[in-house]
Amino acid sequence: MLEGTGRLLMGTTSRAIITTILSFVIAVNGSRRLGAFDIVFDPTNYSQNLLTAARALEQINNQVRSLENQAQSLLNQGKHLASLPTSVVGQLTSTINQMNSLISEAKNISFDVQTTRQDFQRIYPRQYAAAISSDKMVQDATTRWDNSYDGLKQSLTLQSAIVSTLDQDGQTLRTLMSRSSAAVGLLQAQQSGNELLALQIKQSLQVQALMATQARADSLRAAEQQASAAAAGERFIRFIGDGHAYTGR
Repeated sequence: MLEGTGRLLMGTTSRAIITTILSFVIAVNGSRRLGAFDIVFDPTNYSQNLLTAARALEQINNQVRSLENQAQSLLNQGKHLASLPTSVVGQLTSTINQMNSLISEAKNISFDVQTTRQDFQRIYPRQYAAAISSDKMVQDATTRWDNSYDGLKQSLTLQSAIVSTLDQDGQTLRTLMSRSSAAVGLLQAQQSGNELLALQIKQSLQVQALMATQARADSLRAAEQQASAAAAGERFIRFIGDGHAYTGR
């Protein structure tokens, strides 16, 4: 009976041990299966995903900076292409036209080369022939005096016109310098420089015109004196006659 009891105990013990081992194996295997489903966070994949996202963000930032640079470039191009809001070209052109109009008012001895040659030879002879009447010499002397008078008048008129524009030129110069300093782009700066050059050219043309009219007036006056001397010599000869005293015979 004891032997049976011992066998029964041994059998019970063996089954208990086997049951415990099987339970441990099942628990281990079960825990492995459950662990496979419970692990959601993978550090390796997370690092790779984070690196990929950082690279994508960097690319986006580069594209944004590129677009900003392009936009700034377009803005700069727009500034360089912006023209001046106003211009003094019309004002300078009007002054030059006025000056040309005063010059074209020259009478008799004009500034035309061919006409000047013909009129000078006719009105300002080197000497008068004996066949020329006294009336013709008086008429020529009157014409020469008129020419000298008109020449001086034209020179003084042009001087007055030029002096009257000095204040206007000063204001124009200040305006152009201010625009040049405030130019927002290359085109405005270039336009300001061109208009400053136009002002300088206009003033140079005025000086040339003044010199021309003044020289014309001086030349007319000198030519009048020379022709008057020639006419006076001819009149003196006619007054003296052939040099023989009148005897009354």
